[in-house]
Amino acid sequence: METMIEFRHVKKSYGDKPVLKDFNLTVEKGEFVTIIGSSGCGKTTALKMVNGLLEPDGGDIFVYGENIRGKDQTQLRRNIGYAIQGSVLFPHMTVEQNISYVPNLLNKKDRKKTRDAVSKWMKIVGLDDELRSRFPSELSGGQQQRVGIARALAASPEILLMDEPFGAVDEITRGQLQTEIGRIHAQTGITVMFVTHDISEALKLGTKVLVMDKGDIQQYDRPEELLRHPATDFVKKLVAQQRHACHLPDDRLEECEYSGVRTC
Repeated sequence: METMIEFRHVKKSYGDKPVLKDFNLTVEKGEFVTIIGSSGCGKTTALKMVNGLLEPDGGDIFVYGENIRGKDQTQLRRNIGYAIQGSVLFPHMTVEQNISYVPNLLNKKDRKKTRDAVSKWMKIVGLDDELRSRFPSELSGGQQQRVGIARALAASPEILLMDEPFGAVDEITRGQLQTEIGRIHAQTGITVMFVTHDISEALKLGTKVLVMDKGDIQQYDRPEELLRHPATDFVKKLVAQQRHACHLPDDRLEECEYSGVRTC
């Protein structure tokens, strides 16, 4: 498979506190990688390094096979979608203006292409066309989050970074958004890196799950392998929580629906 993102011996500290220690990770094209771990373990730090929002103290990061060190950061970010908790929409812009913000930068002379892109992504994320002219203050939390996801996708990037995007919405809306992003991934084949504090969300959405603790990778594996063969005591603790929530013995973990377990 083609490698989309690669970390090679990456290190990052904040002051005297190391956050990532000799971090090595390969993300293949089309994977949906969910990242879970203890608070301060480096999840968001690693995510922000992919689009150049943070720079490593050591090591290298490759995106699309190119070392991003020294690369034009604005151009890099235009080709990578980024969605965070609460969506952070521009309050003075309508839904259409928010979604088309990046496409307008990329296609200044092709307004029809931009408008078509807005229509396409509004439909994909489950937004009614009648919402085009509304402002963020006129939307529900779930609608705002959908606009944020549509904006991240509107330039048709091959990589989507998501930092706890559903953490600020209620449980019902969160379940709906999980279903939507899973469907979008299946429909588009986009490569996703998704930070979460929710083990059930990590297992439900991820084609691979990255478990981190104190700057180290504890396990990077398929959800079913994580459940059946936890590699460390930290991972075993997560698995035990999931097993308890599903009320299933070890030999029936594949039946688990990954419901309602939060950690860290």
